[in-house]
Amino acid sequence: MRADWSLVVEKVLSHSNDADLAVLFQLLMTEEERSAISGRLKVFQTLLDGQLSQRQIAAEYQVSIATITRCSNYLKNMTDEQRQKVKMLILS
Repeated sequence: MRADWSLVVEKVLSHSNDADLAVLFQLLMTEEERSAISGRLKVFQTLLDGQLSQRQIAAEYQVSIATITRCSNYLKNMTDEQRQKVKMLILS
């Protein structure tokens, strides 16, 4: 059986209660996976903000340089329109 990401998105969108979402995420992800996702989100937010260097981000948020480089490369490969959409989604 192949994983179906749309099922995950559908389940997440079907819950608006923070407590229910917390339970769902605890069920679906380990603590390490939740930490990695929150770290990646923080990296994207900080890169888009543009105030810290990659080394500063690594030191401040205890995230690997490899993760920061992947996030940075992903942003560099986006169109301006995609980057603006991402900014709206994660900086507001």
